[in-house]
Amino acid sequence: MAEQRSEQTHAPDPGPGGQGPTPRRTRRATPEEARAWEALVTTARRTVTDGLVVGTSGNVSVRVADTVLVTPSGVPYDRLAPDDVTGVDLAGRQVLGALVPTSELPMHLAVYRSCDAGAVVHTHAVHATAVSTLVPELPLVHYMAGALGGPVRVAPYATYGTEELAENMLRALDGRSGCLLQNHGTLTHGATLDQAYDRTAQLEWMCRLWLTASSVPGHTPTLLTQAQLTRATSRLRTYGQHP
Repeated sequence: MAEQRSEQTHAPDPGPGGQGPTPRRTRRATPEEARAWEALVTTARRTVTDGLVVGTSGNVSVRVADTVLVTPSGVPYDRLAPDDVTGVDLAGRQVLGALVPTSELPMHLAVYRSCDAGAVVHTHAVHATAVSTLVPELPLVHYMAGALGGPVRVAPYATYGTEELAENMLRALDGRSGCLLQNHGTLTHGATLDQAYDRTAQLEWMCRLWLTASSVPGHTPTLLTQAQLTRATSRLRTYGQHP
């Protein structure tokens, strides 16, 4: 992948006296960042292909050292190219690219500042968003809740792109790797893009499962107890192939 060519961006920060944006110098992407950008774009496109987002809703980020690569605001994922790499430092200052970062940057940065996550995926998945309007916590309908750290909480509603939303999200994420955002969508994080995405897909599936089961007239879904979830979570830690 070609390195980022643009070395200057007009960030939306006011200049002296509020006379408009001040040009900001940005550096070239390193080879590692270029590879991470390619993987990020692939993941972002997958959220559309798998029906987790529509249009430019949702966003994806990945951390490379102290730089956070993020999808830019309002740009369809199928149009993103190698030279569109967009990155900020952990304080939110743009260090790569000329495109404005996602409006949900406060949420992404809040995750990276609070834990050792390597990637974050935010979607507007239909079933998960529907569940976020109905309950304060996703009922324990399946043991895969253990893969997210326990019962998935719903963060109270706040306007998108605000610090208030980021704070609500962090409280819902406490001890978890995923949460629902009331009347909004989902957010998951992981050590890698693949792990963060898989957690998003699992969360959407569990929400769809609960909605399906709870919609049967005259029946109430059987839920797991905390003890049952604890036992399943312990087994999940050794699931799969291990070197």
